[in-house]
Amino acid sequence: MIERTTALGWYHRNRMISRIEGVLIELEDGRAHLRCGGLVYEVLVPAADRGALTLEVGSSIELHTLHLLEGTSQGSSFRPRLIGFATAGDRAFFELFTTVKGIGARKALRVMEVPPARIARAIVEQDLVLLKSLPEVGKRTAEAIVVELKDKVDDFMDQGAGSEPERHATEAIEAFVEEAIAVLLQLGEPRNRAEELVERVTRADPTIDTADLLVTGALRLKQMN
Repeated sequence: MIERTTALGWYHRNRMISRIEGVLIELEDGRAHLRCGGLVYEVLVPAADRGALTLEVGSSIELHTLHLLEGTSQGSSFRPRLIGFATAGDRAFFELFTTVKGIGARKALRVMEVPPARIARAIVEQDLVLLKSLPEVGKRTAEAIVVELKDKVDDFMDQGAGSEPERHATEAIEAFVEEAIAVLLQLGEPRNRAEELVERVTRADPTIDTADLLVTGALRLKQMN
């Protein structure tokens, strides 16, 4: 069990509930509601996962979880929370990420609006521009993340890496997808909504291979909703 103190109070976390499987019945404001038998569990999820989870509403999913007891600074009351991740690796990254001073569980969930592997690469490469682009991360926080984690995240940076040709193909796909998301952000879409629209378009038409077509499809999809 780990005890942490934050500006909002203290919390304990452990893996007493390490995994949960159920039907995703609702996703709203960073909270996934899973029906497991006769019970419905509320699970907090990272910002980066919200777009993909939106597409899974009504389906059975599995999340790797941390059980958190969140309380006040006086310790007079606390509330149990579940935080869920797509993989055990994402959960491990979250646990490491929240060792940085000033990054508690709630803040980390908001900061993680891009996949852990990408954040890990930015840390190793000391890419302060990318880190500062994340929610609630200023210059000092970005520098602290790099200083404290630069020698600890190599394994996360390499997660999911395949062969060299596969990596080059993936990087090419990510480039135009990120370009399309950037355009949608400039048009005023929140990042999680932009990612959701782009993912839905690419699923509907996997042959799309340019940012312009992705943006056009996303705007059409938005008009239809």
